[in-house]
Amino acid sequence: MTHQAHSYHMVDPSPWPIFGAAAALLTASGLATWFHYRSTQLLMLGLMSMLLIMIQWWRDIVREGTFQGHHTPSVQKGLRYGMVLFITSEAFFFLGFFWAFFHSSLAPTPELGGQWPPTGINPLNPLEVPLLNTAILLASGVTVTWAHHSIMEANRKQAMHALALTTLLGLYFTALQATEYYEAPFSITDGVYGSTFFVATGFHGLHVIIGSSFLLICLLRLAKFHFTPHHHFGFEAAAWYWHFVDIIWLFLYTTIYWWGS
Repeated sequence: MTHQAHSYHMVDPSPWPIFGAAAALLTASGLATWFHYRSTQLLMLGLMSMLLIMIQWWRDIVREGTFQGHHTPSVQKGLRYGMVLFITSEAFFFLGFFWAFFHSSLAPTPELGGQWPPTGINPLNPLEVPLLNTAILLASGVTVTWAHHSIMEANRKQAMHALALTTLLGLYFTALQATEYYEAPFSITDGVYGSTFFVATGFHGLHVIIGSSFLLICLLRLAKFHFTPHHHFGFEAAAWYWHFVDIIWLFLYTTIYWWGS
């Protein structure tokens, strides 16, 4: 950084983008072979390749931002804009699922029995596991905020406790949702209700898994003293993402679980 006359990060050539694209192609092809031929070898190869590439790519970014000083205030500002735009794109991603749900539920066609839920569908009770999952995610939003304030106050011990608790709550949510799916009285093949329910809640569950992984990486970085009160955007991005996951779940709960039942 001492040899350049600007505060921006000119990224060095990296092999990870092209390798990541190849791993994504392997994973997609593996999914196709799994669906059609019940073979998981290609899928496992793709997932393992993706995991290895992610670890090494993230390692390089951590080195650039934490040890090499490339993440200057100007670079962090750009990263913040990028994260805001990414979360905005995710919001529109879920908007499509809500649009599909309301398209069918607000004016049920004769094929659906003229009612919602459609004839023959026994919906889940919104006051049981879904309500518990709502409480879990709201509690995790409190603990991740606690972790953020602890980092800003240089209270590393409290930050680690709060972040570990947030990660555990995210994993608990995933376990409960998997149990709910296993015991659900309908499946994704049960018409438009099953498809909209499982696609919307399933993609949210995937985002919870991604967010939990994001927070777990931040916990490991916090244990290695990577975050300071004034330089912790990696954690901030994870916290923003987690709050977004919380908000989407509140919409899912009130519309699909409660109103839709």
